[in-house]
Parts: sequence; C-alpha cells; structure tokens
Amino acid sequence: MGFRLLPPASARWLLLATLPFLFGCINVSKLPDGFAYEGVERPASHVRFLTDLTWVDEFGDRHFEQEIFDEVFRLVNSAERFVLLDMFLYNNFQGKVPERHRQLSTELTEVLISRKEQYPDLQIIVITDPINTVYGGMVSNHLDALRAAGIQVIETDLDALPDSNPCYSLPWRLLVRPFGNAEGGFMPNPFGQGRISVRSWLKLLNFKANHRKVLVADDGDRLTGLVTSANPHDGSSAHRNDALVFSGQAARDLLESEFAIFDMAQLERPELNQNDVEQEGEGEGEGELEGEREEPYRVQVLTEGRIKEAALRLIDGSASGDEIDLAMFYLSERRIIDALKAAQQRGVVMRVVLDPNKDAFGWKKNGIPNRPVAKDLVRAGVPVRWCDTHGEQCHNKTLMVRKSGGEVHLMAGSANFTRRNLNDLNLETDVLIRTTLGTEVATSALRHFNRVWLNEEGRAFTVDYKRYADSSLFKSFLYHVQERTGMSTF
Repeated sequence: MGFRLLPPASARWLLLATLPFLFGCINVSKLPDGFAYEGVERPASHVRFLTDLTWVDEFGDRHFEQEIFDEVFRLVNSAERFVLLDMFLYNNFQGKVPERHRQLSTELTEVLISRKEQYPDLQIIVITDPINTVYGGMVSNHLDALRAAGIQVIETDLDALPDSNPCYSLPWRLLVRPFGNAEGGFMPNPFGQGRISVRSWLKLLNFKANHRKVLVADDGDRLTGLVTSANPHDGSSAHRNDALVFSGQAARDLLESEFAIFDMAQLERPELNQNDVEQEGEGEGEGELEGEREEPYRVQVLTEGRIKEAALRLIDGSASGDEIDLAMFYLSERRIIDALKAAQQRGVVMRVVLDPNKDAFGWKKNGIPNRPVAKDLVRAGVPVRWCDTHGEQCHNKTLMVRKSGGEVHLMAGSANFTRRNLNDLNLETDVLIRTTLGTEVATSALRHFNRVWLNEEGRAFTVDYKRYADSSLFKSFLYHVQERTGMSTF
C-alpha cells in the first residue's frame, strides 16, 4: 500500500490553486511600442557634465557642491516656447529622518508656475510617476498646483509596463486591480507622512516605475536637453548625482524618446517648430556636411534595454591599457558584472565606486545588492571603493571608458545597472557622449572621478573596500534570488 501526502482530489485543487502563481512568475509581456529607444549619434558642441557632491568635514559638518537643479531652474527660466520635464520623484516626502538641505519640489513648482505666468503661451508639460500620489492614495499638492496654473501633468500608466515582479503582479491584477484605489486610509505612507489605503501598498509591491529624469526646453535659439540621476525630491536633495546637458539635434531625439509616453496614454504629441532647434548635427549623425566644422562631441540618446546594450558594448570593447570608471547606486545585473570582471582580466584599468546601500531616508538598509556584488568584483581583482555617506545616498549612475588612443565614452542618466533598470522593465533614459581626452566634458568627468577616488583636497568622498566589506553567504544568496525574481526594491 503506497503512501500519499494528499488525497488525489486535494492534490488537484492544490495544483489549480498554484497555477496562477506559477504563471505569474513568467513575464511574457513587453514594453509598448516606441520604448527601448536608440538615437543615432549626433554631432554637438554645447555639452556639459554636471555634478552634485556632498561630504562631511572633520568637525562633522556637511558640505555641498550642487549644479544640477540650478541648471534645471536656469533652463526653465530661459524658456519662452516649450518645457518638458519627466521626473520620477517629485514630492516633499521625508523619511524617518527628514532631509533639511533643500526643498527641491517646492523650488521646481514655484519656478514652473512663475514662468508660466510670465509667458502664458509657454507650453509646459510635466510627466511623472504615480509614486508621488502613492499610486492614487494621496493628493499631490505640487501636481495639483501645476494643473491649476494651466500646466499639463501626465502620470504614467504603470499597468501598461511589463511586470518586474511577475510572481506578484498576476495575482494582483486578478484580485486587487479591479477594485481601483482611493485617497486616504489607515495604512502608513511608506515614503513620509499621511495615511493611505491598503490598495496603495498592494500596488507598490508591483515594483514598477517611470524612473526617468529628463528635461527638454528651448534655450535661446536652440533646443537643450538635460538627463540626470537627480530627482526634484526634498528627501533626496543631499544625494550625490550626475547630469549631462546638450543642445541641438540630440535634444530633439530626447524629445522624440518621450513621445512613447504620450502614445501609451493616447495623448496628442506636443509640437515644436523645427526653427526652435539650432541647426546643429542635421547630417543624421553619419558625418559632417560639407563645409561644416568637426564638432567635439557625439551625443546619443538611449532608453530602457538599449542602455544595457550600449554599456556592454563599451565594457566588452575595452582592451588592455584602456580605463573604466564606474560610479553606481545599484549594481546587480549579472551580464554587466561578468563583463567588468572579464575586462579586469584583459588588463583594463578599473575603478568602481559604489554606494554602500546602508541608508534610505533615515532607514537602515542591509547592503544588498552592492555589498555581495562588491565581494564578487574584489575577488576578481576589480578595485572597489565605497562612497562615504552620512544619511544621503551616492545616487550616481555613470560609466566612463577611456581608450588608450584618447577616445572617451561617457554614459550617465537615470538607469542603475540592475535587471529592473536595464531589461525593458522600468522606463529609463541615459545619454552616451563620445569625445576625446582634453575636451571640457572629458576633463570635467575625469577630474570629478579623481576627486572622489583619491579624496583630493583632504575631503572624505570615499572609503576603502574593507569599511563595508561583507562576506555573508546569506546576503549573497538573497541578492541572487531578488535579482532573478524581481522581488526586491532594486
């Protein structure tokens, strides 16, 4: 007589009950049309690299060098015809320990409304993520103020995006989404003050985002684009971040990459007169027109999975004598990690700066994914240093490859090097600059990385790998599970 754990009928019911879960763990959806954008390389002359830096001196006082949002506000205040902003975090939410450095969300709202009042015909469009209303569970005073001023506000429909946490999202779609959401409730707001509904929490666990940080605006006689890792978010105002600013045809490509959001929402695309764009790089990036001077930069706009493809081309294409500098808030994507280790073995000179993943708006984190990943890199011989953070985050997402022949490739933007950010799940925007040593952008980026890596001027920007080294096998296991399944916040 055989031994059965369950009667046959019970086994059948168990199988039927688990089928939705098993099916949900297989993500068969894909990005809507128009995303995963790869622009051509555009010649450009007006390109700049901007940084925000924070450090603590020997007396425990924090110091700041910030350029990014000052440039955002300058561009808005220069615009007379068109402004498009696509920003992930746009709110005044504060975590367990409030950040008192700068009220960026209020500053941005006031600048946008003031400019609209000065130029009533100025078209301003603000695209953002529903995290700022906690997925419909709260009112956003900033977004409501923009709407009242006649500014178009678009909250991205995340349900149309692929599932980054597929084991959870199918049951959520079947059991929770049909009930919608409403403001208020009895649950705590995970991002700050106020109360929200259970349904807001349940939607949060899908872990989807429009994570872009983009600005396009007319700037005098040309169109200018800005792509950054920084958010107009009060709780993030002390974070370290990078940005690239550029003008000409590449800025129009950046605007083109945003049209997919309008199409997904079935909204009319904004129109911008071609005369608003400086005639810079009209040769479709295939070479200079006859008689044109050679521009010092080539600019390429990349979104979603195209960012990963470009990053792998840069790393895999490096050779002995080349140099790679990487500064990253989250590093977890396995193909990228394997490519970095292989580059080290080929004799590429490597420098990797990572956030220790210990702080999140006053809450303590467990160091995943960066500490298990750093252990993997260091064992392969890759030099790693940690950002010396004191409550703020090292929020950079920047890759620089310097070829032995003098060519420089610089990539920066919104995308962490994680499965969620690089595998056509989140909405992301990066920009890739190709230039040569000695240009202003290459010099600025290299000087910035040297300052951070070497702690120049006696300032503590980074610390040795040993400070946050973590050999925990459990954390390594947990990181791999979270990266592969999407059941994580990174």
